Amino acid sequence: MLLSEYKSKELLAQYGVAVPPGRLARTADQAEERCAEISATKYVVKAQIAAGGRGLAGGIRFAATPSSVHDEAAKMLGSKLVTEQTTAEGETVHAVYIEAALTLKAQYYIALALDPETGSAMLLASADGGVEFEQRARMDAGTVRTLVLTGDADADRTSLAEFLGGLEIAGSEAVDQIIAAQRAFVENDMTLLEINPFALTADGAWVAIDAKVALDQNALFRHPEFDSIVEDQGLASAEQEAQKSNINFVKLSGNLGVIVNGAGLGLATNDMIIDANGQPANFMDIRTTATSFDIAKGVEILLKDKSVKAILLNVHGGGMTVCDTVAEGLTFAYSRNQRKLPVIARLAGQNADWGVQILQDRKVPVEIFNDMPRAVARAVELAGKGAR
Repeated sequence: MLLSEYKSKELLAQYGVAVPPGRLARTADQAEERCAEISATKYVVKAQIAAGGRGLAGGIRFAATPSSVHDEAAKMLGSKLVTEQTTAEGETVHAVYIEAALTLKAQYYIALALDPETGSAMLLASADGGVEFEQRARMDAGTVRTLVLTGDADADRTSLAEFLGGLEIAGSEAVDQIIAAQRAFVENDMTLLEINPFALTADGAWVAIDAKVALDQNALFRHPEFDSIVEDQGLASAEQEAQKSNINFVKLSGNLGVIVNGAGLGLATNDMIIDANGQPANFMDIRTTATSFDIAKGVEILLKDKSVKAILLNVHGGGMTVCDTVAEGLTFAYSRNQRKLPVIARLAGQNADWGVQILQDRKVPVEIFNDMPRAVARAVELAGKGAR
């Protein structure tokens, strides 16, 4: 689950990471009023959306006076920002963050992610921070350097000082800031913590000018303090409902609904649909903690979406999610809804035969396939017929 910038900064500030003074606003008048609460001679108005790349899309604007803040906020609020990370429709700006504009001497890129080999926090850093960092990193992989942190504060301080020196980042304050960020990363079960830019200001302070945090959905049971965050993220109602039902769901613009367990399988399935000249209506990842009733909620989201003309069910049973649990969820949803979309199902792995039997016995309008290429081709065909 991605946190908005202001939520990310609130969390980091609790651990001692320095951030510019700022306030959230949901109206232009409120944005102007917030300026009185910020000690600044110049301001930044930042659109609060989940996708990155907003700076290049006009989602970050400077303003010299509170009245200018009002004008910039009025332009942003209610508008849609289209970036490299959004769909063609873009994301609607429901809130803006008003922040003190700082004079910067240098900008770096800093991120923490999980090292796949050790499971420890891995630092990614670059001397080329700022709004064009991603483009530079794509062009030159050597732009980013990595360092695996051990969690031992003394050992990490020593290795960090040497590592940062290679990026021309000197001083104990920068090390302290990254150690604080690492603690926030570990204690809150983050999967990603990105600070871009991690900047040196004109007065010699290190500050997180922008920040993005992604929390591990599967660890949220350990963090009841985050229960209310989903409602503040500006998610569409369908996505909010899915989150509450242990399903990761993203609405897309196609006509073929997709039900999948696992993020990687979900992405691969959507890729196959596009390769077959189809258009997925959604991305879905059924979490391992989802019950059959949770899955039914996810299926109902698709049944209520009039743009969805058929459903492709692709499940690999194993671990904590087995095929019959997903099949039960789908049949629950169909028993409670008048709309009966055709289903193309491919089930493999644990309890696959049982899952197929459930779908057939309960009269779901289903066609069963054992291989994905044929299943995808048929699903795309049905969705196309339904769209006519």
